[in-house]
Amino acid sequence: MEGILGKKIGMTQVFTEDGTAVPVTVIKAGPCLVVQRKTADRDGYDAVQLGLVEEIPPRRVTKGRRGHFAKANVGSMRRLGEFGVGDGDDEMGPGDEVKASIFEVDEYVDVVGTSKGKGFQGVMKRHNFSGGRATHGSMFHRAPGSVGQASDPSRVFPGQKM
Repeated sequence: MEGILGKKIGMTQVFTEDGTAVPVTVIKAGPCLVVQRKTADRDGYDAVQLGLVEEIPPRRVTKGRRGHFAKANVGSMRRLGEFGVGDGDDEMGPGDEVKASIFEVDEYVDVVGTSKGKGFQGVMKRHNFSGGRATHGSMFHRAPGSVGQASDPSRVFPGQKM
């Protein structure tokens, strides 16, 4: 098994023996259920489709996904992901549970995540600009201000915070 699905819970810190604080991310890894087993004969490759066990209202699940989950005899899940399997994992089938115990202590793992995405952000939030004065009818409250020069160099520098 190559991986498992998880959800970021938050951030904390761990102290080393010399007292240095190391920031760490807390991830709730699993439990995951096998939703579908992909085989080389039927699908062209060997993989397992896992679903992260999370509460999701039934109205949020499409009819296609609802049928997909019913075929595997598992409940509705918010996240699905595919992971490749090795030769020894042939016994995994729909409904089997995969936990974080597949990893060993002090084993290095690659974590891949998707950011929430904040859309377009103004310069006050994006670049920590202070903004203009709020009184005397300035109408310059959250704007970026001047970004370039006049006669020399008469251009805006590349990478300028705007």
